[in-house]
Amino acid sequence: MKHILPEDIEQTSMSIIAQELGERGIVLPKEHDAVVKRVIHTTADFDFARNLSFTPNAVDLAKAALLRGAAIVTDTNMARAGISKPALTKLGGQIRCFMADEDVARAAREKGTTRAMAAMEKAVRQYPNAVFAIGNAPTALLRIAELIEEGLQPALVIGVPVGFVNVVESKKVALMVCQANGIPAILAMGRKGGSGVAAAVCNALLYQAAEEIGLVN
Repeated sequence: MKHILPEDIEQTSMSIIAQELGERGIVLPKEHDAVVKRVIHTTADFDFARNLSFTPNAVDLAKAALLRGAAIVTDTNMARAGISKPALTKLGGQIRCFMADEDVARAAREKGTTRAMAAMEKAVRQYPNAVFAIGNAPTALLRIAELIEEGLQPALVIGVPVGFVNVVESKKVALMVCQANGIPAILAMGRKGGSGVAAAVCNALLYQAAEEIGLVN
């Protein structure tokens, strides 16, 4: 059996992805290349080559924020678990998820909202300039959009919730709000996404940022 080592498997996978993109006639913008390929590598789904949407300079602005040690906030512990801790540590950042916090559950009950919305409200109080990676809850993405309209300025919004209810709409709203307010954003338009996709986008950005300052993945 060939390609036993993880690095060999990944390198070969990326070569296959590049080849298949070419066969499909898909030419990725250079600045989006690593993010899109990392998501395809995670999902084996080439639809992401077309449905990932980037605001202008989103990748460069996100890398700059991560190099400054920006925190990453996720809406699920699954996404949190999938993000590279070694890369984040090398850049001086941290990752947080508040979904399981008792005070978040209590706030959601008291306000009659979702726990995801309450988690975002707690997150922005502690990390207003974080990278917000939303891979599951459209209500979390909508709340972030509302807070941006109220003045929040996150380093980046990753909006890739998956599903059928309010998912498509939340991404459209988030894209419009981020564009109107000059907030960097990467969104998977349509129904597809998920915690794995959110983690993949974060990892692509982390790896690029680490490479820029001479750190290995």
